[in-house]
Amino acid sequence: MAISPPVDVAIVATSQTPAYRAYNDTEVALIMSCANDVISQVGMDRHDIDFTIAGSCDYLSGMPFAFVSNLDGVGAWPPIYENHVEMDAAWALFEAWVRLQHGDIQTVLVSGSGKSSPGRPRDVFPLQTDPYFYAPLGLDPVTAAGLAARAMLDSGVATENDFAQVVSRSRRDALHNPNAQVAYDKTADELLAEPYFSEPLRKHDLPPISDGAAAMIVASADVAADLCDNPVWIRGIDHRMESHHFGLRDLTSSPSTRLAAERLSIHDGPLDIAELCVNYSPEEILLRNALDLPVDCVVNPSGGPLTGHPVMATGLIRVIEVASRIAAGHAHRGIAHASSGPCLQQNLICLLEGGNA
Repeated sequence: MAISPPVDVAIVATSQTPAYRAYNDTEVALIMSCANDVISQVGMDRHDIDFTIAGSCDYLSGMPFAFVSNLDGVGAWPPIYENHVEMDAAWALFEAWVRLQHGDIQTVLVSGSGKSSPGRPRDVFPLQTDPYFYAPLGLDPVTAAGLAARAMLDSGVATENDFAQVVSRSRRDALHNPNAQVAYDKTADELLAEPYFSEPLRKHDLPPISDGAAAMIVASADVAADLCDNPVWIRGIDHRMESHHFGLRDLTSSPSTRLAAERLSIHDGPLDIAELCVNYSPEEILLRNALDLPVDCVVNPSGGPLTGHPVMATGLIRVIEVASRIAAGHAHRGIAHASSGPCLQQNLICLLEGGNA
């Protein structure tokens, strides 16, 4: 049986909203602004898009099949060919990449959106944990992150000063990011003087509660150059997961992240930039160790999720941030990381590069 070679896929347009503390309109409006933007960038009619896929969370919306109403944001009439993942939209991008490998379509619109402001994420997300052991306990993401942070401290993998250094650099870098929700210039010592929120984490070690959306258009090599002057090529994308039972995992490491990176051979070339899904400051130390990033690789120049965390778009935004810098000529090759689930349970790596297909 003949096996067709992989189809080269490029990102040809990207858009994201600012991370809002509370967006005073619908999630549909958030998506619509991004969808209209990316479609106008490539000069296409929305009906010319071959496939549409979104990532969102019905838990946040508080109603079943909420993603159906979100289709109004991309334009669902005439009927469109679409799908949805109950995951961060980085996983929607993975499905778009796989779908393009079939060769019968050439363009996909990928979007992600979430509004966390109407409720309390600490109450919502325990519903997604193990229904027999963790959900009845109300084990929320902050508590789970605190367990991982304590394990890192006790094992000597990191110190509280390391956590504070991550926050200090991230929120200082965010001063140059117009989409950031939280940005300031504070030293690590100033941050360490602040009280604990849930020991050993302080409030600044947590991401802000955010509303927002993001979108991109990806295309096969056959049409990418016609749609964009500087297409950014997806050289590889892979995702892995670990057990949802914390007791079966070493919370001081991320073997799934390491495996995904190895599968993509990310170290076969230079890495100029890495945008990591650092939802809690200790995760940057853990991810840097798992990825073995070179010292000259710039990490989270956008500020990362610690400066804006629109759930279900956060991972896709990491891809957008890397792609935007490559398209602008500020980097040539980089990786974007997305995560889902508590304590980095699921991890995705996307390897991006500029130049020709």
